[in-house]
Amino acid sequence: MRWDVITLFPELFAPFLYLGVTRRAFETRAVDVRLWPLRDHGEGSHQRVDDRPFGGGPGMVLLAEPLERALAAAKADRGETAPAVVHFTPTGRRMDQPLVREFAAGPGAVVVCGRYEGIDQRFVDRHVTLELSLGDFILSGGELAALALFDAVARLQAGVLGDAQSHEQDSFGEQGLLDCPHYSRPEVLADGSAVPAVLLSGHHAAVARWRRERSLELTARRRPDLIAAARAAGHLGAGDEAFLRSLGL
Repeated sequence: MRWDVITLFPELFAPFLYLGVTRRAFETRAVDVRLWPLRDHGEGSHQRVDDRPFGGGPGMVLLAEPLERALAAAKADRGETAPAVVHFTPTGRRMDQPLVREFAAGPGAVVVCGRYEGIDQRFVDRHVTLELSLGDFILSGGELAALALFDAVARLQAGVLGDAQSHEQDSFGEQGLLDCPHYSRPEVLADGSAVPAVLLSGHHAAVARWRRERSLELTARRRPDLIAAARAAGHLGAGDEAFLRSLGL
């Protein structure tokens, strides 16, 4: 898949694309990320890309015309006239794992990274096909949000993670529950806190059940909406329901 990124700060992407386990996806171009510096498409000798907002107020607004030139260049290089165009904004749809899975199985898109007070709404109206938000908080620009999307998509590509089942057991996996707690060595810390005995038992069925129950409990206490969704999708069995009843949840 191919992702084209229109950004004022392409330098932010380089370290991410070459570090960590997800670099495998970018090195092999299973997730092909190409950067389009917005300044290259700016106006005049100073390559201006922003100006003050009409109506007054603080901050600056990214201009529609440089954005359109950058988008046209990305489209021409992709050989597509109508790729999906994604824009991160607080007013967008909340990004979640089901959407990430859709992206991971798709052809990619063009991502427009906003800055300052935002981008000219006329560009959004004419070109953006999907507006996304990471959550109810504000970032300085869309670059970090784009990197979050690329990381989430890269993890789902074949051969990227050391264990093919890793992403299936993560929070928000196929059944939509939160992951269970995890422990490693030493078995007992200096303060006396120990690893749960069942994890040392070697009894695989008991370990699996313990992990399932901890996942159910954590999800029910912190994200009951996910329990409701898993129940509606038929992901909870009779044993799961009995365990939740035992918790009074």
